[in-house]
Amino acid sequence: MRIAIVGAGGVGGVFGGLLARAGHDVSFVARGANLEAIRAQGLRVHGPWGTFVVRPGVAEEPAGLARGSPFDAVLVCVKAGQVREVAAALRPLVGEGTVVVPLQNGVEAAEALSAELGAGRVAGGLCHVFAWREGPGEVRTTGTPLQITLGELKGPVTPRLTRLAEAIRGSGAGAVLADDVVAAAWEKFLFIDPFGSVGAVTRAPIGVMRSEPRTRALLVAAVEEVDALARARGVALAADAVARTLARYDELPAEATASMQRDVAAGRPSELHEQTGAVVRLGEAAGANVPVHRFLYAALLPQEAAARRAGSG
Repeated sequence: MRIAIVGAGGVGGVFGGLLARAGHDVSFVARGANLEAIRAQGLRVHGPWGTFVVRPGVAEEPAGLARGSPFDAVLVCVKAGQVREVAAALRPLVGEGTVVVPLQNGVEAAEALSAELGAGRVAGGLCHVFAWREGPGEVRTTGTPLQITLGELKGPVTPRLTRLAEAIRGSGAGAVLADDVVAAAWEKFLFIDPFGSVGAVTRAPIGVMRSEPRTRALLVAAVEEVDALARARGVALAADAVARTLARYDELPAEATASMQRDVAAGRPSELHEQTGAVVRLGEAAGANVPVHRFLYAALLPQEAAARRAGSG
C-alpha cells in the first residue's frame, strides 16, 4: 500500500516504521530537526524486537508528498490540538480511493477531518500503544500494547479498511475492525481523559490516585461524567464500561502517568483543550452536567496558557 503518515512522533514513527519495514510505500510529514534527521539518516525505531532503520520519503508539508500515484491511506498522527490546523493541508494527499484515519486520544478528530475533506474520505480510528520520540529521527515503543482499531463512521466495515488492517497486521502490529468505532473511541477516551486530567491536577502517578480514597473518588467521578456524556450523545457504550475502566486503572503499574499529565508537569503545551476541555464543551452542548471536569479544566487553564505562550515564543 501507499501510505502517508502525518506526524512522525511516537505513534506515527512506530506504526509508520513498521509498515515501511514490511515493504509498504510509506512517506512522512515531519518538521524541524525531526525532518532533517529522517532525511539524513532515516527513521530509527526501537522496540522489543531490537532496533531497525527505514528510509522513507519525508516532507515538511503534505503537498510535498503529493507526487506519483494517489495514497491508499493517510494516518493522521499529530496531537489532537493540531488536527484542525492540518486538515485542509491534507487535500493534496487525498484521491478517489484514499481513506484518512485519525489516531488521536480525543473524540473530535474524525469530525474535524470530515468537515474539511468530506465524510466519505474519513474513517474512525484509535490506537493503543506506549510510544515516544527519543530524539530527532528516533522513536521507541515497549511493544505492548501495539494495536490500531479501525471502523467506518457510518455503516459496516468496507474493503478499504480490511486491506489497511491486513497491512497493519502484516507489519507486526495488531489491527481490529470495529463495527462501532465511535463507541470504541469513547471507551478509550473514558480511560485516557480522567487519567490525564486528574493526574495533571494532582501531579501524582496512578498508584497514588487509586489508593488515596478522596483522590480515587475524584477519579471515579470523572470517569462517570465521561460515561454519562457519551450516553447523552447517543454513544452505545457497554453497560460495564465504567467498571472495566476502573479495573484497568487498578492493573496499571503504580508509577504510570498519562501523556497529558507529563506534558503539563514539564510545562509543555498539552491536549488539555481536546481532553478535559472537550468534556466541558461537549457537555454544555449535550446538556450534560460535568462539574468535576469544569473544576479540573479551570484549575489547569492558567498553566496551559503559559505553556502555549512559551511555546509560541
